Amino acid sequence: MHAVILAGGSGTRLWPLSRLHQPKFLHPLSGSPMSLLQATVERVAPLAGPEHTLVVTGAAHAAAVARQLAAVPEENILVEPSARDSCAAIGLAAALIARHDPQAIMGAFAADHLITNPGQFVDVVRQAVAGAERGLLMTIAIKPTRPETGYGYLACGEEVGPGPVRMVREFKEKPAYELAKHYVESGDHLWNAGMFVWRVDAFLAELQRQQPTLHEGLMRVAAAWDEPTRDEVLSVTWPTLTKISVDYAVMEGAAAAGKVGTVPGDFGWTDVGDFQTLGDVLPGDSRGNVVLGGGPDSGEKPGVLLRDTDGLVVVPQSGRLVAALGVSGLVIVDTPDVVLVCARERSQEVKQLVDELKARGDEGFC
Repeated sequence: MHAVILAGGSGTRLWPLSRLHQPKFLHPLSGSPMSLLQATVERVAPLAGPEHTLVVTGAAHAAAVARQLAAVPEENILVEPSARDSCAAIGLAAALIARHDPQAIMGAFAADHLITNPGQFVDVVRQAVAGAERGLLMTIAIKPTRPETGYGYLACGEEVGPGPVRMVREFKEKPAYELAKHYVESGDHLWNAGMFVWRVDAFLAELQRQQPTLHEGLMRVAAAWDEPTRDEVLSVTWPTLTKISVDYAVMEGAAAAGKVGTVPGDFGWTDVGDFQTLGDVLPGDSRGNVVLGGGPDSGEKPGVLLRDTDGLVVVPQSGRLVAALGVSGLVIVDTPDVVLVCARERSQEVKQLVDELKARGDEGFC
């Protein structure tokens, strides 16, 4: 199997820790010394070793990605000249794999997800491979544990063949709470985790059917990848590629045509989107205080002093002492140039601060 890791995005809801040039996947947000990117590559290692692992990232992050992934061959780090969303990134990797093995199985995974049970994750991916070998475009879904309005959903149909593979009838947008509650109670809806497994020829055929212009551009880039003309072809062709997610470009239409299957997973998956989520999933002390990078029951750490506090998420990054007394439910992020203090339940709104900084012309803080 070939594993394709998508290392893009800026993670603005985790600002000021995550920045444009130091996005969240480069940070150790998994409760271990490894970055989210490194943890992702380690997680897929039983399925695809370093030589079969491709990382798609932007030019601004390529050097940092290479430093963090010393075992991954340099030529396996695919550098996008500009962000064109997930379909172009995934399509480029698929086209390059297809040059050598058109029927190869490919899995596409985000670099910024947190998974607490990697062994179960590997088992579920292998179940998805069985569906992919039959020609289905497989997506790995998550059994919902609550009416979550921040995730998309998959409306599932009948089971197909042996094993847990189910057909996907429809992709659903992020719902309002009451609709999300209905989805969870129905038992026929799963969270869309944005993880995919397929034969590259099956995916490229569906891309050509639904997005012929995008497909043609990617084939042109792939044909020049090992040629002296690569940079020229990239500079001319890449900016013309449709900027669209793979869900909209391929998967929704493929589901309507009866070509998408799914396997439900329960392996401790979290989309690390904001500080509230980090506080929920990382180990904290006996009063629920989470110090990023720390273990449980360790309220005092180098650089952190907490007294009579509850439910804090503290991210000390500046080298200064961060002290808190008699407060609860806060996020405190201390970086060399920015200090953020916000209520945990409003962590999703941090992105609005980044938008305001950009509007004021203060992009240097972003």
